[in-house]
Amino acid sequence: MRVSTSGMFDSGTATILQQQEALVKTQQQLSTGRRILTPSDDPIAAAQTIGLSQAASVNTQYSINRDHAVASLGLVETTLENISANLQDIRQVAVQAGNTSLTDSDRKSLATELRSRFEALMGQVNITDGTGNYLFSGFQAKTQPFTHSGLLVQYNGDQGQRLNQVGPTRQIAISDSGTNIFERIKNGNGIFTTAANSANTGGGIINTGSVTNPASLTGHHYEITFSSGAGGLTYDVVNSTTGATLSTGNTFTGNDIIQFDGLQFSINNTPAAGDTFTVSPSTNQSIFKTIGDLITTLETPVREQTGGGARLTNNLNSALKNLDSGLEQILTTRASVGSRMQEIEALNSQGSDLEIQYEKRLSELRDVDFAQAISELNKRQVYLEAAQKSFSTVTRLSLFDFI
Repeated sequence: MRVSTSGMFDSGTATILQQQEALVKTQQQLSTGRRILTPSDDPIAAAQTIGLSQAASVNTQYSINRDHAVASLGLVETTLENISANLQDIRQVAVQAGNTSLTDSDRKSLATELRSRFEALMGQVNITDGTGNYLFSGFQAKTQPFTHSGLLVQYNGDQGQRLNQVGPTRQIAISDSGTNIFERIKNGNGIFTTAANSANTGGGIINTGSVTNPASLTGHHYEITFSSGAGGLTYDVVNSTTGATLSTGNTFTGNDIIQFDGLQFSINNTPAAGDTFTVSPSTNQSIFKTIGDLITTLETPVREQTGGGARLTNNLNSALKNLDSGLEQILTTRASVGSRMQEIEALNSQGSDLEIQYEKRLSELRDVDFAQAISELNKRQVYLEAAQKSFSTVTRLSLFDFI
């Protein structure tokens, strides 16, 4: 076959350029550390790399979301801890107020201290995070959750919880509704509440009572009325809801247990004829009302009223029980916050494992094998040098060299 001079030069040049291109590509792989420089190098691996890179980016975003969630929940937990400490101090004041040696003036001084703690509590429940969002206003992040006029407090938020996407299929609440924490607190013993009529003149003190038979509970209201009988003090039990008299003319002995319809309680000391006590189903009572009622009790003179000492004791006992219920509610919320933070910690561990797996697989797909690439570079260099030398030799094979 006849080979023209121009064809020989073109073929040699093309071969040299091909070897140069292969050498440069290998050099770029070494310098970048990437085996795939363009999708055409390995279309299947390139497509898999894109999918894995997107999955890794989403996993990174979930990690960022979890960090934000931990920060928000940490602030909620710290705030609730501070509120608990404030309520504990208020409870201590309530216990101190039960000291019989205190005067009305002393109790007014304690009420002044409680008013200061009440204002501090209002500041705590209206706290915001670093971005100006209120922690306890539900979805209404920019709305101040609680406002008050004197001792009357109003909730302005809603019942929602702001959620943060912390995983492909998991959202975690990073806030709590203030009404669930501070207002939906069952008064009394959580099933029913006992109270002494404010007009009582005797010394009767009623306790919170307990449930003896849940199946017999009616959820009705009751009234216990005392009167003088031939044999001494007696009492009648009336179902205020139905108007039915459950029992009448019961002889009263101090500290006796009174029970009916699956519940029981006792009245200590001696009531006066005409005194009444009530039993009602427990209802939601805010921690703010509990503190407000406690302040009002301490500001009300005791010495000037008949039965004032018993009224003070009954009100203090009720306040202490309701404060304990409020503290328990906050403790329950803190436990919920802690469990959420623990779950995020577990998700962080899973996310870290996924990140390692993604990086490993991406490295397998796109990263260069340096030992192989260096060997390939040396091989390509030899090929190029051979092509250049052979081209030089072939181009000198001309008849003009022999004339």
